[in-house]
Amino acid sequence: MIVVIAIVVLLAAAVIAVLAAARKRSTDSEGNVTGRLTQETRQRDREAGSTPDLDGEAVASADARERSDETRDALVASGSAPATKNSGEVAKFTPADEETIGISRRQFFNRGIVLSLSLAIGAFGAAALAFLYSESTGGFGGKVAVDKSLKDVLAYTSEKKEPYYVPEARTYLVPYPPADASKAKKIPQYEKIVPDMEQGIVAIYQKCVHLGCKVPWCASSQWFECPCHGSKYSRVGEKKGGPAPRGLDHFVIAISGSGSLTIDTSVVLTGAPIGTDTTGQGAEGPPCVGG
Repeated sequence: MIVVIAIVVLLAAAVIAVLAAARKRSTDSEGNVTGRLTQETRQRDREAGSTPDLDGEAVASADARERSDETRDALVASGSAPATKNSGEVAKFTPADEETIGISRRQFFNRGIVLSLSLAIGAFGAAALAFLYSESTGGFGGKVAVDKSLKDVLAYTSEKKEPYYVPEARTYLVPYPPADASKAKKIPQYEKIVPDMEQGIVAIYQKCVHLGCKVPWCASSQWFECPCHGSKYSRVGEKKGGPAPRGLDHFVIAISGSGSLTIDTSVVLTGAPIGTDTTGQGAEGPPCVGG
């Protein structure tokens, strides 16, 4: 929960910082906001006798309007043109300048940068939250559907004399003698997987509980034997030798009425303690690791 709050706070701070940078305006030495004068402001300054701040095009436009006003007044005085309906001064057209009708190049790029950063921050936040609240149904860390039914898995293990490996779940599916489930009920670590054992199957996590190596299956001994440091586990994952502090960890299996299997890898169940031996299985041949 703390991680989620921290991510939200960081995202909010980043958005505020980006928006503040985008709205920042240049200021003069006294801290006043500076900017370009509009066309209308420059026209009023010129009429008031201030130094004109018009470029060549604006000057030409102002001169043209003055000549137009003089021509109109002369026509009206001579009777060649009808007088205007109102006796007041005719309003002069003042074209909007670039700052009024559009945005500057700098504003365009600033807004583009703000939009890009906002999208990137939003995407990162969404990805982070999705990772934290992942409800995956198709890979490790979620619920993984097995491509074989319970009957087919047990037939495979009986014929091949090896576990059925599910790579998406990083799990070995191995047979468990249902008659021994009563012994497993006495082991607290087996509480959640006893129903699976009673159905004749158990899901074993592939990772060695010693230092995390993947534990392969040894066909000769019919045990799991870790090649990294020599830890050995029985067919159902109970420790038989080596430096491992306990048996292999397990996952819960959901078994439907039709026999389909789904392995829940979102919760790793701690393996049984040293000395647990519910099936009484000894090595059935020479070991693959060590003597």
